[in-house]
Amino acid sequence: MVSRKLEEKIRSLSERAALSLLGKVQVTPDFFTLMSLLLTCIVVWLLAQGLLGWAGLLFLFASAFDMVDGAVARSKGLVRPFGAFLDSTIDRYSEMLVFFGLLLYTYLHTSAFSPLYALLIFIASHGSLLTSYIRARAETLGFDGRGGIIERPGRVIILAFGMLSGWLTVALVSLAILTQVAALQRFAFVWRQSRTDYL
Repeated sequence: MVSRKLEEKIRSLSERAALSLLGKVQVTPDFFTLMSLLLTCIVVWLLAQGLLGWAGLLFLFASAFDMVDGAVARSKGLVRPFGAFLDSTIDRYSEMLVFFGLLLYTYLHTSAFSPLYALLIFIASHGSLLTSYIRARAETLGFDGRGGIIERPGRVIILAFGMLSGWLTVALVSLAILTQVAALQRFAFVWRQSRTDYL
């Protein structure tokens, strides 16, 4: 899948950068995970202030922090189940915070806000959560829940593009469609794996 190749490429580049720049820093991987959440909270504040472009830049930076925590954990031999659990949980909080920030931005600073626009943000955020949930639930049952037309790195890029370009509606429509398609793809993939149980 294109999305999986993109995710692997982005993570590979992030990990190499992390190891060269942060490999000797005396902090735990959880520091980077929590820092990404703190930076995302600042993204929400920037959106509430109407600073859309700055919010987009900081969102990319915060997402980079999210990608390096795993690399630092592996390089220092600090990989542990709770670290992975914390990372996954913070990812979900961060995504929902950004969608909330976009809701604030459109309500406070544009004339685009309407019930239909709020519904669009809901569908996009729902799709983002659902794709992540399907993977997590599938993996607890022993299935591979990865894949789909778009994964987290792709969602980050589309959201950041929307903020940096000002084309929020285009970004949100794209996410609303792509995340729901990805969720259905993951569901179908897990269903196909489950069929082998009856063969």
